[in-house]
Amino acid sequence: MQIAIAGSSGLVGTALVEHLRGAGHHIVRLVRSTPAAGSSDVQWDPASGAMPIGALDGADAVINLSGAGIGDHRWSDAYKRELLESRLRTTELLATTIAASSASARLPAVFLSGSAIGWYGPRGDEPLDETSAPGSGFLAELCTRWEAATAAAAGVGVRTVQLRTGIVLSARGGALRKQLPLFKMALGGRFGSGRQWQSWISIFDEVGAIEHLLSSALSGPVNLTAPHPVTNRELTDVLGSVLRRPTVLPIPAFGPRLLLGRELADALLFSGQRVLPSRLLADGYVFRHSTLEPALRAILGR
Repeated sequence: MQIAIAGSSGLVGTALVEHLRGAGHHIVRLVRSTPAAGSSDVQWDPASGAMPIGALDGADAVINLSGAGIGDHRWSDAYKRELLESRLRTTELLATTIAASSASARLPAVFLSGSAIGWYGPRGDEPLDETSAPGSGFLAELCTRWEAATAAAAGVGVRTVQLRTGIVLSARGGALRKQLPLFKMALGGRFGSGRQWQSWISIFDEVGAIEHLLSSALSGPVNLTAPHPVTNRELTDVLGSVLRRPTVLPIPAFGPRLLLGRELADALLFSGQRVLPSRLLADGYVFRHSTLEPALRAILGR
């Protein structure tokens, strides 16, 4: 397949490009910098709405993983706008470019576009799948608008999937990489009560699920989470066990709230969702890591 990918330099995008190229697919990366001579990369500028004519011609699939990092900065009003606009601009530009090409070029078979389990909002112990109602709060509102931005592609008949991704576990980046130094120094601990749910997925299954969806018949929202979410206390205990480090010091809320701001800290650390990958499982996807301990051992080489 020829696959155009936006957001290829992020944690998931880097792993996905490496895997798909290894599987024999031709990858066209949409990049903001000037492409190197001889590469198949295409320069685009979603901030100004600039997409080269024919950039997606010949693509069998388009994958959108773009967006500013949710936890990279405190949630000031300005950064909230950046989080929203960085997602809407890229998604709308890709979707409208796909739609515009319908009159003159072969359409991609599928458009896979990023989203997140933040769509469900903080929900306590409630089991959630793709049939559940949307939640409330900033992340839920962001994800709702992000998913709606794919409408132009779906409107011309392109199979469109919203990738509702959970906490991606990888030693190369994301939440786990930030936690590892503290845990290795025996300073890791649960956040608050530790009862909040953590719906995780290994980087191997994140990439595997996206590859599966390239040739699946599924459309609409699909949860990219492992079948067995855990509480923060369970994640803390298992990570400590894998690293052979004690995890006896709980982290009270005031520290992260002071460092990150209350809204961001509460959204990412002290609340959660118990999300289940019902549609992936029903579609026949077999998880490489369905439970946490084997996933962490594979990720960390333990």
